[in-house]
Amino acid sequence: MTYPPNVRTAPQSAPGHAPAQPPARPAIQPPAHRGAWAVGKERLRTAATTEPGRLQIIGAVLAALVVAFGAVTAFEISDRASAADDVVSRSQPLSADAASIHRSLADADAAAANGFLAGAEEPRAIHERYEKDITAASRLLINAAANTDSSTESGRQIAALNEQLPRYTGLIERARANNRQGLPLGGAYLRYANLKMSNELLPAADKLYQAETKRLGEDNDDARDWPFVSFGLGVLVLGALVWAQRRNYRRTNRMFNHGLLAATAASTVVVLWLIVGHSVARAELNNAMEGGQESLKALNSSRVQALQARANENLAVVSRGAVLTPDGKNDQYEFNYTNRMDAVGVTLTSAKDLADDSEGRDPVADATNAVAEWRTRHKKARATDNGGDYDSALQQIIGPKASTGQSFDTVDAALRRAIDHEQREFTASATSGRGALDGLPVGAAALAVLGAAGAVLGINRRLSEYR
Repeated sequence: MTYPPNVRTAPQSAPGHAPAQPPARPAIQPPAHRGAWAVGKERLRTAATTEPGRLQIIGAVLAALVVAFGAVTAFEISDRASAADDVVSRSQPLSADAASIHRSLADADAAAANGFLAGAEEPRAIHERYEKDITAASRLLINAAANTDSSTESGRQIAALNEQLPRYTGLIERARANNRQGLPLGGAYLRYANLKMSNELLPAADKLYQAETKRLGEDNDDARDWPFVSFGLGVLVLGALVWAQRRNYRRTNRMFNHGLLAATAASTVVVLWLIVGHSVARAELNNAMEGGQESLKALNSSRVQALQARANENLAVVSRGAVLTPDGKNDQYEFNYTNRMDAVGVTLTSAKDLADDSEGRDPVADATNAVAEWRTRHKKARATDNGGDYDSALQQIIGPKASTGQSFDTVDAALRRAIDHEQREFTASATSGRGALDGLPVGAAALAVLGAAGAVLGINRRLSEYR
């Protein structure tokens, strides 16, 4: 068979063999799978090449920034408000309770010594004062234990006080029992009880007060801490909104975009509210600490020192020089009395300097004058006792007229008035500081939602021009 030139024919297979197969074609590879992140980046890149796409991106970023600003502000201010609430309702009351425990114990010791001096039949008023002090200290210790972790310094001091207080009261009862029988052993029990009070109970009470006051300071610092993240985000949001409106003006020659303007207004309100509210809270809390708590610290110290001075004054009469200082030259209780009175003078001067109004200064001035009178009467009573007239000296110490006991009562009453005033001042300032933050977390969140909605609506208004 003849074929035309250039015509290609399929090769013929030899007889008995299968026909030849055509060469295999290379397989077509399916496109590689792309992750969501890659697809998103590609879409974002594509969108950024058109004005509508850019506007959508700007709107989303603005809304996210405004919402983030509101959320962070709500979180930070809620934290500050919680700390301010702790100052008012937890840490300061616990600090005040610790100071009351300290005062009650010192007053109980002074009352016990005073009752012992009065003779075998302890005056009812003095006995009731002692019992009231012990009851108050026990009740406050129970309350403090219920609000304190036992592993903390406060918890350890509360445990020590709860352990030692029954031992102290037991010694006082033994002193009374021996005193009623006219036995000199009563004086020894009284001195031993005073030693336990001075060396164990009062130091533990002071450590408890210091620990609670430290916690108060920490809560106050937390409440006054500047919300720097919120401030930073606020500035960023306002800057972004101003930039978006400036861009809108340059591209459309329109002065205002109502949605973006509303978002800017809402964000501005949050920023101003944040600045003003937190500044007022800081100022009030700072005033509470410097004008109230520092004064309370000086006044509480003055009162405890005065109570201890009174106890040592009474014990000096009880011991009649039987207890000497380690060098053997001076009466131990007279030495302690002098040191305590010197300390009262120092703390009263500090309290006077810290008082910021006449209602706070006047009681301190009364206490200062009464301390001077107390010192004069004490010196006269000691001279009388040293002259051998014990009965007259005793009347000059515990008598109803012109006695050191009268001077002490004046000091104590004046300090109580000053403490009550400063406590009210602290509570008023701290409460105002807490109140300055009220509503800000919720308000910031609500305004942020409105601001984000305004930003989205403003951008959508521009997008509608492209449809």
